[in-house]
Amino acid sequence: MRVIVWGAVSGFVLAFAESGLGLGVVVPGETGIIMIGATLRDPWSAAVVGCAVTLGAAAGDHLGYLIGRRYGGRIRSWRSVGRLGIAKYDRAVELVRRRGGTAVLLSRLVPVVLTLTPVAAGVAHLPYRRFAPASLAGSAAWTSVYLGAGSGAGAAWTAVAESWNPLAGTALVLVVVVLVLAIRRVRRGATAPDPTRLPAKHRSGRTTTRVASGR
Repeated sequence: MRVIVWGAVSGFVLAFAESGLGLGVVVPGETGIIMIGATLRDPWSAAVVGCAVTLGAAAGDHLGYLIGRRYGGRIRSWRSVGRLGIAKYDRAVELVRRRGGTAVLLSRLVPVVLTLTPVAAGVAHLPYRRFAPASLAGSAAWTSVYLGAGSGAGAAWTAVAESWNPLAGTALVLVVVVLVLAIRRVRRGATAPDPTRLPAKHRSGRTTTRVASGR
């Protein structure tokens, strides 16, 4: 019971932080959810923790949505948005305006973008009746992917431990390491510096040359 409570509380907090504005960059939500999933040993605990993680992710989405509705276009100048990328923010707003709730649903599985899209939905004044179901469905899908991956890894590790097969155990550890590294790689790529915000001398690896007028 203690494992279930711990998993539900920590899963809610991690999912909320991952979805909150800017927090998804510094809080390794996906990795944490995978680790929690690895501790689950039965369908009941997985269902309880899964509901908590889903609600945490949806709550983070709602926080971003409310911030977007409250502050509107002023958010574009915020430092937290600048760290995530102005160009990414602009694309998220434009995508929500064109695709509505579908953009909120599909962006949930893309690191960093999942943080920006709920805010963009608020800025774009996406009706709440369209935002809420898309957020909940996307949060459930996100939870299923990462919590399911952790649960599967945990079950596989238990089977390996019971069979005392060192080769299979090593292979399983390598799979988990590759999965975590892949998540980090995607996250780093999504948070790469926005070239439109860099000084001219840093763009495309070239330096600018000043030409004196009248010479």
